[in-house]
Amino acid sequence: MTACSVPSPIFSHISLGRLGLANRIVMAPMTRSRAGPQRVPSRLAATYYAQRATAGLIITEGAHVSPEGVGFPGTPGMHTNEQADGWGSVTREVHAAGGRIYLQLWHVGRVSHVSMQPGGAPPVAPSAVALDRSIYTETGLQPASAPRALERAEIRVVIEQFGRAARLAHDAGFDGVDIHAANGYLIDQFLRDGTNRRADEYGGSIDNRARFLLDIFEAASAVWGPAQVGVRISPLHPHNGMHDSDPQALFRYVAHSLAELGAGYLHVVEPGAGHPSSTAAGLHMIRALRQAFPNRLMLDGGLDRSSAERAISASKADLVALATPFIANPDLVERLAKGLKLALADPRVYYEGGAAGYIDYPSFCGRE
Repeated sequence: MTACSVPSPIFSHISLGRLGLANRIVMAPMTRSRAGPQRVPSRLAATYYAQRATAGLIITEGAHVSPEGVGFPGTPGMHTNEQADGWGSVTREVHAAGGRIYLQLWHVGRVSHVSMQPGGAPPVAPSAVALDRSIYTETGLQPASAPRALERAEIRVVIEQFGRAARLAHDAGFDGVDIHAANGYLIDQFLRDGTNRRADEYGGSIDNRARFLLDIFEAASAVWGPAQVGVRISPLHPHNGMHDSDPQALFRYVAHSLAELGAGYLHVVEPGAGHPSSTAAGLHMIRALRQAFPNRLMLDGGLDRSSAERAISASKADLVALATPFIANPDLVERLAKGLKLALADPRVYYEGGAAGYIDYPSFCGRE
């Protein structure tokens, strides 16, 4: 019996809101930093995503919802008509190849530098709590700039920016949107009390700190309907200096609230070995989220075929997101199904550059 003839839950069909997915393997969002100076996705991006259209679902790299949401060179946006047109080329090619694709909506908050902000202004955040690390800029590594706290009226503007980006994504032909509330970026900064020191209705209690995310979710749902909107969280991930005094209570509340609003999926980053979620606390977190969120649960973080199958078989997840393997294996689903050897990506060309390390990885073409 060949590997491809062995039944596997990760290759089974599943519904996601109004969509039917051919399999449960999701291409996770990965920043590739290849958009031009106007942050418009290029024709290369359309080829890159179309090459990987056999994934049950593609979630794009993060697209910033405003000029203030930028934190890295070469990342694409979704706040101008030109950017929407560029993304439209991506969705047309992915759909022509039979794929499904969501746009990830992103605002980095304090994870930025004044050189990337309009007029050289400070980055924005829920509170003026600086990030204690360096970040990549057009001139190399620089210490992250000290942020300023958003004014109450400005918070509504940012929520509206997410809503406008959701509308542009709809018009560009996407199948849904993924709200990036993980990895220490702006929404995560509002969620966790290590970075949110506000004393108004967006700070303090858990329900107040979750309000920003839930308001953004409702703005996106007004465009898409809640079933085509997913949310990415990273409850125990310390990336970008994140921590919270009671993450179990916080993220159970977030999961329960999103379930009540009808979110299509909860996209949970589960870091690999050496991070808290590989411990008993991490397993307890996943179980708690599963209980609080009865809709589609997606796990993301260091998975391979075996661990992905175990997660689906044990009802730990409905969908599994893989990241780096998709870079060097545009035909990853076929390779996993047939038990073929995976190619290794070159980390020197993960970011920036052109076609090299982006669209020039070959498919296996069915050879065994």
